[in-house]
Amino acid sequence: MKTLVTGGNGLVGSTINSDFKPTREGLDLMNIDEICEYIIHNDIDSIVHCAAKVGGIKANTEQLGQFYYDNISINTNILEAARKTKVKKVVSFLSTCVFPAEATYPLTSDQMHDGEPHPSNYAYAYAKRMLEVQSRAYRDEYGCNFITVIPCNIYGPNDNYNLDSGHVIPSLIHKCYLAKNNNTDFEIWGNGTPYREFVYSKDVGYLTQWALENYDDSEPLIISPDEEISIATLAQDIAWKMKFEGNIFYNQERDGIYRKPSDNSKLRSLLPKYKFVPIEMGLKESIDWFIQNYEKARK
Repeated sequence: MKTLVTGGNGLVGSTINSDFKPTREGLDLMNIDEICEYIIHNDIDSIVHCAAKVGGIKANTEQLGQFYYDNISINTNILEAARKTKVKKVVSFLSTCVFPAEATYPLTSDQMHDGEPHPSNYAYAYAKRMLEVQSRAYRDEYGCNFITVIPCNIYGPNDNYNLDSGHVIPSLIHKCYLAKNNNTDFEIWGNGTPYREFVYSKDVGYLTQWALENYDDSEPLIISPDEEISIATLAQDIAWKMKFEGNIFYNQERDGIYRKPSDNSKLRSLLPKYKFVPIEMGLKESIDWFIQNYEKARK
C-alpha cells in the first residue's frame, strides 16, 4: 500500500510506517486541489488521516471558531479528495470528545449523536462528529471504504507540549519540568478529581495499521485500554518520575467533564490477546523523550 499519513510527523503519525508524510509546507490540507494533485502524483491508494487542529481545555474554550473552521475544512477536503481520486481506503481519527456530555457510561459509538458535547470543546467535537457523518455518507452513496477510529487520550513522544494548546499528559510533563527547574509550584488545571483513559501512541499506531488492513466496518472503532486514572494520581506519578519534590497546586478555575470511560468491547472481540503498553512504562518513555528533546519539542 502507498499510504498518505496526514499529520505524519505528529504524535500518532510518527508511529505509522509510510514514505508519504508531507509537512504542512509540503501539502496544504486546506487546499483540496493540492491534496488531489499529491494523491495522483504519488499514486496513493490509502490514507490515514491524523491531522487536526488540536489542543487542551484552554485552547478549545478560547478558539472555538478557529477550531471548528480549520478541522471541518481539513476533514472535508481529505475525504472529498480521496473520493475524487478513487483512494481505496481512508482511516480517519475522531476523539472521545465527540460524545454527548450527558452520555451513558461506558461510551459506545451509537451514542455519538445523541446530545450536545461538553461546552468546553463543543466546536472541535462537532467538527469531529461531521468527519464520521461524511465518512458514512460517502460509504452509503459512493461505496467508499472510509472508516473511523475513536482513541481515548493519546500520549507519547513527539507530542505537543505547549502549555496552552497541549493535552493533559504533555502539558503536565512540561509544567512539572518548569516547576522543578524554576523551583515553583507544579500547577494543575482543575481539582484533580476527574478521571481519564490514556493510550500510548505506539499502541494507537499499531492498531491503526491493523485497522487499515483488516477493519472495514462503518461502526467507529473505539481504541482504549481498560483503565481510568485520576488527574491527581497522574500528576503525582509524573512528579515522582521527574523527581519533583515541590508543591502541587490545583487551580480549580477550569475543569472538564468528570469522566468519560469508553467501551472497547468491539476492539477486544477482534483482538482479544492484544496488550496495551502500561501507563507507567509509557509515561517514563514520554518523560525521557521530552527531557532529551527539550530544545526541539513542540512547546
